Amino acid sequence: MKIENKTILITGANRGIGLALVEEALNRGAKRVYAGTRVPFTHPDERVVPLILDITDAAQVQKAVEEVQSLDILINNAGIAPYDDLSDQSAIDNSLAVNFFGTYRMINAFLPSLTLSKGAIVNNLSIVALAPLPFIPAYSISKAAAFSLTQSLRALLAGKGVSVHAVLIGPTDTDMNRGLDIPKAPAASTAQGIFDGVENQEEDIFPDPMSASIAEGWRNSASKALEQQNATYVAA
Repeated sequence: MKIENKTILITGANRGIGLALVEEALNRGAKRVYAGTRVPFTHPDERVVPLILDITDAAQVQKAVEEVQSLDILINNAGIAPYDDLSDQSAIDNSLAVNFFGTYRMINAFLPSLTLSKGAIVNNLSIVALAPLPFIPAYSISKAAAFSLTQSLRALLAGKGVSVHAVLIGPTDTDMNRGLDIPKAPAASTAQGIFDGVENQEEDIFPDPMSASIAEGWRNSASKALEQQNATYVAA
């Protein structure tokens, strides 16, 4: 799955990792990049096609399907990360609405195109899908759910030729992480790591130094072995 000459849709594309992914896709020779954003967005490269796209809005998702004629790679990047203490259920509801159900809605909507192209689904998750951060528990819950969704779809769609990738991102220098006083990877290098993982056909992508430090442990873990064992039941 090379990026060159591919058509890619990226949600949350106007800033942070999303914008960095747009630039990296162009650098790697993508044929067209659909940039899904909730606000108007422009880009000087004519290969970039802006889409007004709130992934929680079914009508906007359907309109995007009608505008995107063909698709090779769907990158579900849009997300929210509220600070909360689990005292208010609305934080969980809102996080699930965007980070889980929004991702699920996009996949279902574009699956026919991706099946036709034998394409790829790339879900930008977080290392908190593996171990939660207590000051963003709603976000952690939603990313853990999205990781389970990703693993399930990976097994279910393998027979259709659609690859499904989980991107387990560590701290990255974006607006979302502005308040965290910890080492952060540049968004541009994280975007490079994501596309490297896709091109190398990695199921679980650890695109930055912090996440890469736990990659081997995850890939050799009992949890990963159990995922692979359970996937054989689908094939059978």
